[in-house]
Amino acid sequence: MLQSFYTLQYIEAGLDEVGRGCLAGPVVAAAVVLPKDFTLPALRDSKQLNAQKRTELEVIIKENALAWTIAECSALEIDQWNILQASIQAMHRALDTLPIVPELLLVDGNKFKPYNYIPYYCIIKGDDKYLSIAAASVLAKNYRDALMTDLACLHPEYGWETNMGYPTKMHKRAIAMHGLTAHHRLTFKHT
Repeated sequence: MLQSFYTLQYIEAGLDEVGRGCLAGPVVAAAVVLPKDFTLPALRDSKQLNAQKRTELEVIIKENALAWTIAECSALEIDQWNILQASIQAMHRALDTLPIVPELLLVDGNKFKPYNYIPYYCIIKGDDKYLSIAAASVLAKNYRDALMTDLACLHPEYGWETNMGYPTKMHKRAIAMHGLTAHHRLTFKHT
């Protein structure tokens, strides 16, 4: 079972992002502040959950969170900065709109840049260790999947409603046949 908090004395925000390995679409980050007594045994890293379960958990997370927010960096920004910097920027943007100012940040992964002098811990596989990071993972994944499904209506030939912009064989074949869209990342290898 995931841990409810890192420390009892500070307001903690869990941070995670999705979409780093994609060829198309934005990188999306979420920040979530949960009550210290929050428990949800079914909650884990969004990659371990199917879409139906993530949707169910999203409702519970949003109903119980003290605060949550979602932000993104576009494919153009990813190309300008690189995926790591864009991922961190998306997390910073999420924190910019979080209605509660956290006192400690729990960041999934091993890289982050300081944000407004708030202490932080980078936690490898944090989305499988802390509820707030797992909650951020679920919210970010659901948001990005919905966005890619909407974009698939504009560009149905790429199959984004099923591959979400990841480099599947079908997506790569579609790029070879139809070329790139404004939503593709130009700095990523597409073949």
